[in-house]
Amino acid sequence: MGPNRPKPEPVTPSDPSQRVPKQWVSFFFYELDTAFRSLSEQEQTEARAEFAAVIQKYQESGTIVVPYSTVGLRSGCDFFLWRIDYKLERLQELQVELNRTKLGKHLKAVQSFLSMSKRSTYIDKIDPEHDNVRTRIKPGRGKFIFVYPFVKSREWYLLHPMTRQGIMDEHIWVGNKYPTVKLNTTYSFGVDDQDFVVAFEGDYPEDFVELVQELRETDSSKYTVRDTPFYTGIKGTLEEVLDKL
Repeated sequence: MGPNRPKPEPVTPSDPSQRVPKQWVSFFFYELDTAFRSLSEQEQTEARAEFAAVIQKYQESGTIVVPYSTVGLRSGCDFFLWRIDYKLERLQELQVELNRTKLGKHLKAVQSFLSMSKRSTYIDKIDPEHDNVRTRIKPGRGKFIFVYPFVKSREWYLLHPMTRQGIMDEHIWVGNKYPTVKLNTTYSFGVDDQDFVVAFEGDYPEDFVELVQELRETDSSKYTVRDTPFYTGIKGTLEEVLDKL
């Protein structure tokens, strides 16, 4: 830093009323203890109903919760919840209550991704309004979802912003070729191990496979450090997802 560099202006307001609300976004992944299946049908039904009632209570007071089943799709994980709220504490309180249910005592948390909504650094020159959508996540727009953490290299962040925008122009152009795949990018800097959490939604998994393969061939791909583990989920109602356990 040079000796004559001026004092920087604050980039975040100190007045709470001037802050733009941002959503906390959490993906929480569960594996069922097989001992649960040894319970009687009535006990299992009651346990599922108790678990669902906790989630529904939070949904009715503003927390967004979308369930996805992974039974038969991936080992070590049976379902996951996409949870969104403007208050981080509510996501924690929801999990505390779920842990105390009978079903919760038979569940192991095998993975979690925490992130926040914010405006993208990059401009979508094809669809400029797309960035406005990212400031408020609206989940559940497809039957299938594909979720993974994403980490870029330090070299990427040291590139000039105009260079990064140019590289991302190609990335964005490829994405716009697949309108059936809806992208949700949220940001984890400082709150979890990854830089971003990426969630693609759609009704045609084959389109997502083609999209990812084509993105591997773009210049931005060489700056990827990690984009695993991948989780593929099938959306359902709470009852449908829990009944598959």
